[in-house]
Amino acid sequence: MLIVMKNNATSDQVAAVAAVIRSMGYTPQPVPGVQRTTICVLGNTGRVDSSQIEVMPGVWEVIHVTKPFKLVSREGKERTVVRVGGAAFGGEEFPVIAGPCAVEDRARFLEVACAVKEAGATVLRGGAYKPRTSPYAFQGLGEEGLRILAEAREKTGLPVCTEVMDTDTVELVSEYSDIVQIGARNMHNFSLLRRVGRQPKPVLLKRGLSATINELLMAAEYIVSEGNWNVILCERGIRTFEEQTRNTLDLSAIPIIHDLSHLPIIVDPSHASGRWDSVIPLARAAVAVGADGLIVEVHQNPAMALSDGPQSLKPEKFAGLMRDIRTIAASVGRKAGATF
Repeated sequence: MLIVMKNNATSDQVAAVAAVIRSMGYTPQPVPGVQRTTICVLGNTGRVDSSQIEVMPGVWEVIHVTKPFKLVSREGKERTVVRVGGAAFGGEEFPVIAGPCAVEDRARFLEVACAVKEAGATVLRGGAYKPRTSPYAFQGLGEEGLRILAEAREKTGLPVCTEVMDTDTVELVSEYSDIVQIGARNMHNFSLLRRVGRQPKPVLLKRGLSATINELLMAAEYIVSEGNWNVILCERGIRTFEEQTRNTLDLSAIPIIHDLSHLPIIVDPSHASGRWDSVIPLARAAVAVGADGLIVEVHQNPAMALSDGPQSLKPEKFAGLMRDIRTIAASVGRKAGATF
């Protein structure tokens, strides 16, 4: 249940409603809003009797939420815009996160960081810790990689996004990164979701390999329930029987999630296809279908990449994609960022 307070509701009126909710044996969870305060009722297993609350001073409306994900539901909450540096996810702008899959060494990463900045990227990406299928594959540079990311941020002025793999490294990754990424393999790691929900940086949550849309939104609910409302969802393809691509990009998830949730959702065409020659057409389609941004892998020499080379664009191809994005974004009413 959501209690929507009036625009002019006082803090004492909000506190009074919260006290009544607690007296009923439930937990009141304030929902931040630009125009009014909304209070979510947590801990109920069935419909809550709202008759007492509906007549309280300052209450405008009581909404009985029909979705299992209460906090991230579109019901009773205007769209969330997540701001990171000069990028804004969920508004009129169309930000693009770009960079190599992994931070391999300082010189190569700084080179590609400058290239994607020049092409128009608004956020840098690069993995310092890499979850790999094989234990013998490159696992990332760890804290050294985080320091290189921080140096690239200083050099380019762009915020950085990198993945956290476990609860032990959340504090360290949060210290260096501007966006903390939860990878597809960790979407169901509930202890990790709760932990990143207690740190202050925005969270990029990728859809699991075989996760439904509802499961993705419930994973986001874990993060938001801990107090961090700055969550960016990411559609990165799901596992199907198709063998021509690494995964199958579910573009239908974009409008569905916009209908179900107030959170922004971006698209990862690189992991979706696993093929660099499919990245650009899939990215174009993502813009057209209403995605709130992209995350794209870029490497100056994909053949020599230590991770995900086949799905990485060369810098010149990425620059061409950015030109396409400017045109398509304008046609669907999105504004190009200042760095485009």
